[in-house]
Amino acid sequence: MQLTLFTPKETLSLTEEIFLAYYACRKNKRNTLNALHFEKHFEHNLFVLIEQIKTNTYCPGQSIAFIVNKPVKREIFAADFRDRVVHHFIINKLNPLFEKEFIHDSFACRIGKGTHFGVKRVADFIKTCSKNYTHDCSILKLDVLGFFMHINKNVLYERLTLFINQKYKESDKALLLALCHKIIFNDPTKNCIIKGSKNNWDGLPNNKSLFYSPPNCGLPIGNLTSQVFANFYMNTFDHFMKKELGIKYYGRYVDDFIIVHQDKDYLKSLLSIISNFLQSNLQLTLHPKKIYLQHYSKGVPFLGTVIKPNRIYIANRTKGNFYAAIKKQNAVVQNTKASREAQKQFLSSMNSYLGIMKHYKTYRLRKKMLFKNLSGWWWNQAYLSGGIAKFVLKNKITSL
Repeated sequence: MQLTLFTPKETLSLTEEIFLAYYACRKNKRNTLNALHFEKHFEHNLFVLIEQIKTNTYCPGQSIAFIVNKPVKREIFAADFRDRVVHHFIINKLNPLFEKEFIHDSFACRIGKGTHFGVKRVADFIKTCSKNYTHDCSILKLDVLGFFMHINKNVLYERLTLFINQKYKESDKALLLALCHKIIFNDPTKNCIIKGSKNNWDGLPNNKSLFYSPPNCGLPIGNLTSQVFANFYMNTFDHFMKKELGIKYYGRYVDDFIIVHQDKDYLKSLLSIISNFLQSNLQLTLHPKKIYLQHYSKGVPFLGTVIKPNRIYIANRTKGNFYAAIKKQNAVVQNTKASREAQKQFLSSMNSYLGIMKHYKTYRLRKKMLFKNLSGWWWNQAYLSGGIAKFVLKNKITSL
């Protein structure tokens, strides 16, 4: 999910800000049916939206609910395009303030951060704490049980209101608070459109579905506001870890966090402290089956990689997903030529995995997997550039 950090040099009007939010929103959504429908009369639709925001009559629309299986099975709620514009509008206003409050080592959904930054930082933690792998140190990795589904909306909004009242100095503070309230307390499960079959939810644990969230809890995965508000929600915990406990080697990506320390017993003692803090302050529970405590030499799985001394591997799950994606693209052209849309999907799928894998020493792996498994039909339509880093279609007319 792409973020745009917007810091205006001068105060803009609501109309200008909504148009900026619209242009940011459509960057990655222009080919969706929802976005195309909105764009047919986008100026009219935006001015209607602006008037609704001004008069406090704006209400979030229907969401589309569906299941994705890669990289793991999860439930997604895709907001209506006009609601996504509002999400960008809100985050454009709050992000500069959030960035001043967030610790350096929260990695998710932040400009200049992300998974690769997080992996590198944790690798550096381990190397530094172990004094270049010459001293003992251990790694504690934890995450939260059903994180997004158990974010308490009352706690979130109360803390967000306090934050905005203290930090936000513009004249539209009441408007911003009203929009945040509507987004946070909107229940996307009401009157949502189910994409695919309800059977797709089979096997998804209840603690990973908004349909089973506790009352007044849960933010939908898929919304920009959910990702950023989740970061804000956990910011209290970040500062507790860094300032109150004084933990030097700590980093977090969403609800997946790592602590590196020379004393393994100290890490064990943190379990009850962390659990109590999360429960009492954020009404969250540590995942009892995802407690990882090992000597650094054993390595640690983190964000699709396995971090070991002096080297970082791609996790087996990522390799398996890449292989499955190749087979899926082969099936598309097994008995017919690929349509323009199918060619776009091919580029999106293949380049997504190559974009992840090129950050690590995977050249031989990428080469072997593609040349051994990818259908010859695709090789006639596309070529690799940048040292097996990206596919480009030969026929520019059908390229992205």
